[in-house]
Amino acid sequence: MNLVWFRNDLRVRDNPALYQACVAGEGVVAVVAYTPGQWFEHDESPAKMQFWFACLKDLQSELAALNIPLRVIETPDFQALPDKLSALANEVQASRLYLNHEYALNERQRDLAVLNRFRAEGRKVIGFHGDLVIPPGEVLTGQGQPFKVFTPFSRAWRKVCQQQQPTPLALPKKQPLITTGDQPLPEMPVWGITNNTLWNASLWPAGSAAAHTRLQNFVAVHLDEYPVQRDIPFEPGTSQLSPYLAVGALSARQCMAGVASISDDPEWFNGQWLTELIWREFYRHLLVQFPQMNYLQPFRPEVEQRIQWQDNPQLFDAWSRGETGFPLVDAGMKQLLSTGWMHNRLRMVCASFLTKLLRQDWRLGAKFFMQHLVDGDFASNLGGWQWCASVGADAAPYFRIFNPQRQAERFDPQGAFVAHWLPELRTVQANKRHDPVLAERAGRPAAIIDYRAARQQSLDDYQQSTRVSA
Repeated sequence: MNLVWFRNDLRVRDNPALYQACVAGEGVVAVVAYTPGQWFEHDESPAKMQFWFACLKDLQSELAALNIPLRVIETPDFQALPDKLSALANEVQASRLYLNHEYALNERQRDLAVLNRFRAEGRKVIGFHGDLVIPPGEVLTGQGQPFKVFTPFSRAWRKVCQQQQPTPLALPKKQPLITTGDQPLPEMPVWGITNNTLWNASLWPAGSAAAHTRLQNFVAVHLDEYPVQRDIPFEPGTSQLSPYLAVGALSARQCMAGVASISDDPEWFNGQWLTELIWREFYRHLLVQFPQMNYLQPFRPEVEQRIQWQDNPQLFDAWSRGETGFPLVDAGMKQLLSTGWMHNRLRMVCASFLTKLLRQDWRLGAKFFMQHLVDGDFASNLGGWQWCASVGADAAPYFRIFNPQRQAERFDPQGAFVAHWLPELRTVQANKRHDPVLAERAGRPAAIIDYRAARQQSLDDYQQSTRVSA
């Protein structure tokens, strides 16, 4: 018998662990672990975990069609998983455990503990890189070192990808019936994070079928306009596939195949959307190759050590509630609090505002995002926040400080987005809705900082760090 351990890879197609377990024969039993204490420690949001649970229910039905029962083990955290998985392997008489690797340090340590336990018992653990197109360690510089800058990583990644030509795996064959039966999924446990951001099933319908429908619609309707439309928050210009990638209802290889299937232009391989997928790969490679990042350490400590982060709970609270007095920032935060998702351009604007203008520690923002995002992803969230704070790999230059009003005038010129999330502004002339003074007159809070003064103070801090590091 073969065990397949599902984590954030909730799909039956292009799932290397499941596929190879089925090829090996002898019958397959799937298992998933509920670890609410670990979810809380990792700041997993209710929205994401509710979505994960709904996708798990969909997966259970797909597995049943393949004659694969799904078992559930429950434990507060990762520590007891070797015992729990070993007991299940004994129960179903499994000699092999198949899994797809995860790359955050806690998860790698968890898997190593399971591997050691199974080896000691004479069982095998067989792992695959189902979450990545190119595994860590296969995209290196000419000197055999990890890349620290994205653009050369992206070029090298594309070269390796063209050499390997990875393609999604097919649906596994139906398995022989086995006596080990399925079990009803228990209720999703409560794990201690209290907020009002919950999973919205109408925005994010669960399961792989919904993911593929969204992928097909995106590549057919929006892909050509993506390089321009992706920055406009009021337009459906992004794929909005990130929640499905975060729980593994869809794979990056399936995304690439979806684009290739409708494109006659070989230049799709150099397109902007694929570049965004490569950013996802880049951040996962960094977690493995630079483990200090897993401890929320900056990639560039020489910059951060000279920055005077300000401990100001009032400023952070205003930011977290979307009450800063800067309309685009507030609208972005209201979108996050309401839907569990935020447009990528606004993630950069809001992160820059918190770190560069309010001068709050980027870790606070990263934690808040993880606690609310339906697509919360440790690697991408960590990498993005460090980028915005100029302390990460290939980070934004210290002098890049997003002006929220200029960003709004450029990407929401008629104020449609801010008026949607901040209804007080609907009475303001469309192209004036981003002015903090006019927004205050319309009933929004007064601006909590003077932009010019805050920008200059931030520049002074970062310039000092640059002089010291040089």
